[in-house]
Amino acid sequence: MNDHFTITINDDHGVKQFNLHQIVKKGIWYIVLFIGFVALIAVGTILYLNYSVDQIEIKRGNTQLAYDSIKKKNAELDQSMRDTQMALLAKKKELNEVSDSLSEIETLIGMAPVEDMSLQERVSATKLNSEHMATLLQFIPSGSPIEYMGVTSKFGYRIHPTLDRKEFHRGLDMKAPMKTPVYATADGIVEYAGFHKRSGFGRLVILQHNYGFRTYFGHLNKIVIKSGRFVKKGDLIAYTGNSGMSSGPHLHYELRFIQRAVNPFYFVKWNVQNYKDIFEKEKKIPWQSLITATAHIKVPNPTQTLPSSQLALRSKVR
Repeated sequence: MNDHFTITINDDHGVKQFNLHQIVKKGIWYIVLFIGFVALIAVGTILYLNYSVDQIEIKRGNTQLAYDSIKKKNAELDQSMRDTQMALLAKKKELNEVSDSLSEIETLIGMAPVEDMSLQERVSATKLNSEHMATLLQFIPSGSPIEYMGVTSKFGYRIHPTLDRKEFHRGLDMKAPMKTPVYATADGIVEYAGFHKRSGFGRLVILQHNYGFRTYFGHLNKIVIKSGRFVKKGDLIAYTGNSGMSSGPHLHYELRFIQRAVNPFYFVKWNVQNYKDIFEKEKKIPWQSLITATAHIKVPNPTQTLPSSQLALRSKVR
């Protein structure tokens, strides 16, 4: 049995023969197989690496897209936060302005806010006080019954212009040309409307109001309401004149509380701006008792729009 083989090499110098042992032959085959196997693994590895690189590239692209999306959302969120911050600053400024305005109203109506009171609680308290103030100004005579042009004769003792003797004047003689419109100064019922010869007031209107108040309007030229009718604050009731015991055209305006005459001038001047003054100036009326008794009452629709001259007289009275 041959255990060797011959390798023949032909070149320019002739033929050369080499005899190799069979083991060497097997070794060469193993080397060739090994090299082939290595080459196969290398090719497979290269293909796998190329695939992996492609997958990584795809993932990198997806990651970049996700990053860009998150970056865009963050930018939108930052803008939203800036907008929200600006809105909050605007609201804060607005609340500060509301608080300042509320403080002015509180000062106007005599409220002293509690230190730890919230803005909403302050608004509620102010609303209640404002509603109570509106109630009193609606039901109790306030403001001038005519466009204010001054007073010719005040409340108190005087020399009567026609009788020429000293006597107590229970009202105000208010300057007014003939046929000046006269308005109700509070809600009430017409107790009397007609010519009243005995008092010397000539054509006279008496309005009965809530809580014991009455108002008298004397020396009228024309009366436009009838006894028994209800009137609202600001309603036209008559026109000024010179009837009765009068020395010239004017309005005699008188105000009584439980039949006692009180100075009408304080009530003519009484409005929102000087709401508290009357409580100090007019001592004949038990204000604290009246305020306590009316605290729960609210006017459903307080007079918001008065006739033009009624509005004018409020702004002119000082």
